[in-house]
Formats: sequence, C-alpha cells, structure tokens
Amino acid sequence: MSAPLRLMVLCGQSPRHLHVANRLCEAGEVVAIVHEEGRELGLKTFLRKLRPQTLLPKIWRWVRDRPRYANQDEAKFFFGDQPPRLTYPALVRRCPHINHPDVVRWLDELQPDLVCVFGTSLIRGDLLRGGRLGIVNLHGGLSPEYRGADCTFWALHNGEPEKVGCTLHYINAGIDTGSLIAHVSPAVKPDDDELVLFWRAVQDSAEVYGEFVRRVAAGEQFGVAQPGRGRLYQVKDRGLSHERALKASLQAGLLKAKALPLRVTWFTKTPS
Repeated sequence: MSAPLRLMVLCGQSPRHLHVANRLCEAGEVVAIVHEEGRELGLKTFLRKLRPQTLLPKIWRWVRDRPRYANQDEAKFFFGDQPPRLTYPALVRRCPHINHPDVVRWLDELQPDLVCVFGTSLIRGDLLRGGRLGIVNLHGGLSPEYRGADCTFWALHNGEPEKVGCTLHYINAGIDTGSLIAHVSPAVKPDDDELVLFWRAVQDSAEVYGEFVRRVAAGEQFGVAQPGRGRLYQVKDRGLSHERALKASLQAGLLKAKALPLRVTWFTKTPS
C-alpha cells in the first residue's frame, strides 16, 4: 500500500473551502492549511484597487452577492446543521496574502509532495514552483472554455448548463490555463439555480480532488495540455443586464429539459 502524500493546502475560508480542505485531509497527510487574510497591501496595490474600473465592479459584486449568502445557505449545503469548521484547525497558518514570503518559507520548510489550491488569489512568483509533484488548483469552471470568474453563471447565461462544472488542473503562470487533470460536471436538476449548481460542482469536485491525491500516491500520472485558450471571464463582465437575462431564461425553463447526471472526465498522462 502506497504512503499518503504530504499536502500543503492553500484555500479560502468560506464553507465550501473548508469542505474541500477536510476532504483533502482524508486523502493525504496535510502538513498545513494556509488562509490569506487580505492584509498588508502596498501603496501601489492600494491605489490600484481604488481606481473606478477596479473598485466599482467589486462594490457591485458585494451588493449583488450579499443577499444570496445572508441566510447561511452555503454553510447548510456543505455542513448541514453543524457549524462550518475544519477537521484539523491546528493545521491553519495565516498570511497577509497568498504570495507572501512566509508562504514560500513554509513551502521550503514543510517540503510537501503536492500543493493543493482552492479559492485563493492568483498564485505568482516563487510559489509557482509548488511541491515535489507540483501545484494543483480547483477552478470553478470547465477550462479552457470557461476560465476566470463566475463560470457557472456564464455557462447558464450562454444557455449551456451541460458545461457547468469545475476543473482540476496543474497551475502555471496563466489564469486557469495549466495542464488538465479532471473535469467535474455536476448533476443538473430542473429546479436548480446558479448557486446550487456551483455548490454541487464543488461538492463533487472535493471527492475527485481526494481521489486524485490517492491515485497520484499510487503512481498514476495526470496532465494534458488544454486545447486552446478558451475565454477568460472577469468580475467586471457580469452586469445587471446579464443578471436579468439569466433570471428570465431560468424562469422560461432553461433547466426543465436538461436533467443530467454527474459526469467526471479524467485526463491521464500517456506513458512515453
């Protein structure tokens, strides 16, 4: 029986992120769970965030999303009646931002086999060298066709509920452009909405993430180059007119004839 891989998990702090981290703790030997705090911004970065083209989309997103998360629906989806929590909270380390020198130092000290990412800022610089077997990300869209932000929304907006899903991929210097490991497309049900589909995709992907870790520990190899660049969606692309268009489409029955089962596609590496 193969030894479990040593994992360093970089993730957000929402219930969905905690759920994925817990599944990774079951699949391997997690040596640290790193949360970024969003502090210690330099003057240049601070001023850039105040520019209208940057600030206004973020304000709109906050206004748009707050009512949808106000009832703790995400917490209930992933944790039921229990409060969202990590199984091993003692593993948590906190940093001002994910590319902070402390994170690189922890990487060097802990020497993980894999660095597993979900829900952080864009990985840059020295952190890209990852662990012994690489650095892997769970992205909330099917790359390369749906890269960037709000990919569940855009797949539905574009009338393609069959293309809702998540991608497990190796990280490179691009945005969701690294070699593919798996596509995870959740079951689609007639009464679903954007959030439920996204949460179900993450829930299914957490199991696939864990399976990937176990299969790599057993010697399997994954990673296939993405077929093209697809499209990159940004926060600023999603406006009120798009929200209204999707609402009308769902009310008109977009998902009524689109019942689909869970679908998982693995991208195994062909031996040379």
